[in-house]
Amino acid sequence: MQKGLCSAPQLLRYRWRIPAQPFRCYSAWHCPPRQLVDSGSLRKAGAFHTLTQQAANVGAEQAPVLDEREVEGMSHFLDSLKWDDNSLVTVIVQHVDTGAILMQAFADRAAISETLQTRLATFYSRSRKGRWCKGETSGHFIRVTGVFPDCDRDSLLYVGDPVGPACHTGAPTCWFSEVTLSESKVSERGEPTSQSMAPASTLLALQRIIQQRKEDTSGGKPSWTARLLSSPELLCEKVREEAGELCQTLEEQEGPHRAASEAADLLYHSLVLLNLQEVDIAAVLSELRGRFGISGVEEKASRKRS
Repeated sequence: MQKGLCSAPQLLRYRWRIPAQPFRCYSAWHCPPRQLVDSGSLRKAGAFHTLTQQAANVGAEQAPVLDEREVEGMSHFLDSLKWDDNSLVTVIVQHVDTGAILMQAFADRAAISETLQTRLATFYSRSRKGRWCKGETSGHFIRVTGVFPDCDRDSLLYVGDPVGPACHTGAPTCWFSEVTLSESKVSERGEPTSQSMAPASTLLALQRIIQQRKEDTSGGKPSWTARLLSSPELLCEKVREEAGELCQTLEEQEGPHRAASEAADLLYHSLVLLNLQEVDIAAVLSELRGRFGISGVEEKASRKRS
């Protein structure tokens, strides 16, 4: 048997870890990035072919999970958290690129320890009364890039990159409806099949509006967005124009307010151009994140070589 491999029965005592990218634990305690915690949870060997493939799809490697006492600083960190009466803390999961809030769950000591070590979002399921690694059944893992305790240390934020939808309904996030009060009446709108009412940060909300303008078939007066989408020549002309005007704010020392205004114009027109090419802003943000820690000079040189 090759080193690092194991038989199906042995595999039952293994979890998965995400290699390569450095893991960040944002607390006062040291969290070693590459050591992994045996939760003692055993599953049927027949499920492991599927699990192996799913783990491979997110770049996970087979590795043993260590007991928290075997990981330097782990018990100290876990002791610092404020646990509820059921020895759990609330965990919120946020998309690392878009900032979208994906889901809420609960975690015990073993789940947090496993998450820190494997970099796969792991929780405690109150309904199943046991360990729950998101994605082991559905394939919709969440690759955790950072863990943040709140100021009271009774909740955690997992920041990560989801593989597939985070919600059991199939929606990208568990928040897809909005409650409003209008004319003394409370109403709720939204369905898991649509993200039109889901909360969104400014850039994502703007992207949504641009898509709505594109899909508008009301027959009324066309919007500026619709006009740009119907004329690639005009759109490219405006992107170049807005880029020049942004540079002008620096060259002419027009001040921060003008710079912000021209940057907003450039971002808007750039999002329209991305929409025309069916590029989601999340893909752009992911591309930027992938360049963190890489020299700009080296990155440009690599593009020339490829």
